[in-house]
Amino acid sequence: MRNVTVYITLKQGVLDPQGKAIQESLNSLGFNEVAEARVGKYIKMQVEDGPNLEARVKEMCDKLLANPVIEDYQFNVEEAVHS
Repeated sequence: MRNVTVYITLKQGVLDPQGKAIQESLNSLGFNEVAEARVGKYIKMQVEDGPNLEARVKEMCDKLLANPVIEDYQFNVEEAVHS
């Protein structure tokens, strides 16, 4: 098994009202150094290992996990820790 972590964010130029609300709230609390905040998704999965694992994860992202039209994604594949 492998641990796969997928990070999904809106592409630059795509309006992020949730991120804007966070940035404005932080500013109102006195954190004026925050010029921009962007909100994304974090998905963690355990996936069976195989010869085309990275290609399969990319396919998962393109077909379901992310919307490639408005979102960017990146992922990390690591060995699963057995206890």
